[in-house]
Amino acid sequence: MAIRDTSEHDVHVSTAPPGRGRRRLLAIGGVAAVALVLAFGVAARFAGSRSVDAQRLRIATVTRGMFVRDASVNGRVVAAVSPTLYAPVASTVVFEKHAGDTVKKGDILARLVSPELESELARERSTLQQLESQTGTARIAASRSRLDARKEADEAQIALQSAERDLQRIERGFKGGALAEIDYLRAQDALKTSQIRSRNAIQAARLTGTSAGFSVQTSAEEAQRQRLVVAEAVRRVDELNVRAPIDGVIGTTLVADRAVVPANAALLTVVDLSRLEVELEVPETYAEDLGLGMTAQVQVGATTSNATISSISPEVVNRQVLARVRFANGRQPPGLRQNQRVTARVLIEERPNVLMVERGPFVDSGGGRYAYFVDGSSATKRPLRVGATSISAVEILDGAKPGDRIVVAGSDLFGDAEKVTLSQ
Repeated sequence: MAIRDTSEHDVHVSTAPPGRGRRRLLAIGGVAAVALVLAFGVAARFAGSRSVDAQRLRIATVTRGMFVRDASVNGRVVAAVSPTLYAPVASTVVFEKHAGDTVKKGDILARLVSPELESELARERSTLQQLESQTGTARIAASRSRLDARKEADEAQIALQSAERDLQRIERGFKGGALAEIDYLRAQDALKTSQIRSRNAIQAARLTGTSAGFSVQTSAEEAQRQRLVVAEAVRRVDELNVRAPIDGVIGTTLVADRAVVPANAALLTVVDLSRLEVELEVPETYAEDLGLGMTAQVQVGATTSNATISSISPEVVNRQVLARVRFANGRQPPGLRQNQRVTARVLIEERPNVLMVERGPFVDSGGGRYAYFVDGSSATKRPLRVGATSISAVEILDGAKPGDRIVVAGSDLFGDAEKVTLSQ
């Protein structure tokens, strides 16, 4: 019986120097690198000979002509005239019309109930009646004063005439020796007294008439001032009837029927559907190019309408600038509705004799730095420099000439190859 040993588990260990093993590893690595290079070369040659169906591409020809720089934006229809009506005083609202109703200018849309304002009007009217009565009383008193003063003036005048006759009679008697001188002197004194009394009575009558006139005038002005107060109260009460300021349609009721609202609370809006505009949401990249009076083409369904930019917002909100456009000659498309979404094309500028090509995804995929030029049955990658873009065209600054054919869509199928074969 043989005894097993450990020979079958023994491993032969090389006694070669360590440097020779490292050289062997380096040789193996070099062979692998060469293999990778060859593999990449084969792949590149395969890519260079890639074939793509031309039917899957969109090819455009470079041309020279009028370049229209424009922008496609979204917008919504808004009312150019849509006043909001408010409650002038704290009151209870009773609606006569509701959202969607057609109204004419002057129609009562809502009635406001305000007992305080109506009570105030009643008090002011009562005060006016009292002042008007006082004015009438003042006129009567003035007339009576004038009559009394005139009576005294007339009596003084009669007394003066009587004194003049007595003086004449006594003077004749004195000259005839029938009366003493003392009687003649007394008659003269009596005449002077009558003259003074008559003169003062006339002046007093004038002053009395002036004073009475001032009293009547003061009373009349107080009554007139009160009439203005009553007119203001009537106006405020009349404002409790909320009337339509324009012909249109009630857009929105902002409070519930028979609700109690504070002063200056918004009640409802009236929309003039015959004067609609479009509020465009223009990207901020076009903010510096926008200007008043620019032309815009608004697309509503299958209808395209010309419009003009009438206002531009001075601020940027959510990377957008709001611009209002007004339809040309006021001819808006039929069937428009407020807040309806639409699309529009804003014409920013027109430049003649510009080298351009149809716009396509190649601008975004390559950043406008290169494009694939078609020559016969192959497409070759070449550098390109583009400028301004519009909805349908791209300006070419360098790298192409009129007549060149460029792959504007589908170049993502080329895999960034330098040259691609196009199959039919």
